Amino acid sequence: MAAARLMDSEVVSLAKVSAAVWAASFYARLAAANLRPGAPRLAALLPVVALFCGIPFSFSTTTFRGSSAFLLSWLGVFKLLLLAAGRGPLDPSYPLHQFVFSASLPVKLRQFTSAKSKYVDAAADDKSAAGKILVSGAVIPVIIYLYQFKNAMSRYQLLILYAGHIYFSLQLLLAAVHAVIHGVLGMEMEPQVDRPYLASSLQDFWGRRWNLMVPAILRPSVYRPVRARLGVAAGVLAAFLVSGLMHEVMFFYIMWRPPSGEVTAFFLLHGVCTAAEAWWAGHAGWWRPPRAAAVPLTLAFVAGTGFWLFFPAMIKGGLDEMVLRECQGMVAVMEQSGRWLAGATNVTFATR
Repeated sequence: MAAARLMDSEVVSLAKVSAAVWAASFYARLAAANLRPGAPRLAALLPVVALFCGIPFSFSTTTFRGSSAFLLSWLGVFKLLLLAAGRGPLDPSYPLHQFVFSASLPVKLRQFTSAKSKYVDAAADDKSAAGKILVSGAVIPVIIYLYQFKNAMSRYQLLILYAGHIYFSLQLLLAAVHAVIHGVLGMEMEPQVDRPYLASSLQDFWGRRWNLMVPAILRPSVYRPVRARLGVAAGVLAAFLVSGLMHEVMFFYIMWRPPSGEVTAFFLLHGVCTAAEAWWAGHAGWWRPPRAAAVPLTLAFVAGTGFWLFFPAMIKGGLDEMVLRECQGMVAVMEQSGRWLAGATNVTFATR
């Protein structure tokens, strides 16, 4: 019963938050249309920025807090700051519904090179999204089931389980969003992940394969401005530093614990290594490992440093226990709903 009441409360909060996002986006679009880029537009948009930063506090569960923090307090806020500077992806000339969804979700207007490609690309996208939903929907319950044996697992087995949970949860969330907005609003999902297990370098992993919504927003907002003034290496380090700080903020929203600094250290380490990797690659004729060796080396480095710095921050904050309790509560709600539906069905047949 407690789990059911909690889920009911979250649904009510989601409805209120959705209404607030629509109202705030309407105001932001109106302000951007009437003010030139720069300080006046930024000042006008700051109330919306503050709202987006406060929305995760409206929720009680890690799922809703984490999702709203990532989509609104990180991506949404950065999009608003870019809008204040007169840069995309938001544009006040968009129709209101497209502006709202672009501001609050990882979506963009669909671009087609021909009428034929419209239908080919749409069919391929639908098939890909459906496949991701089916795979993630099958794997996540298995991961949740395995959590009950975590006391018998080694530290590394447990961390691998957490990594899988993050990957498939993110894939399920974004594929579900795709299913809702695709083909109805004339919009499409921004790229999500592209086979990160095939990454042959850190540049390849972070820039072209893993959680592509983040580099897509960090390039125009952090990397390019810093690179223009201080060079490529400084731009890379700045982007990874901001990413680390924002991950700390995300963890705070989810776990209500002050940052430990470990996650920022993880991203700074990867920023230094990525910058060094780019510097080495810029020298023609210098030795490079073959792809057959580069892929496992890259994945080993990402996994090893993740086990060292990234995942321990989650465990110390008790995120695994929070997620497990919420998943168990969700299962209880589904079981209760199933019993209610079965009872209602029996009553219906009995009265005939």
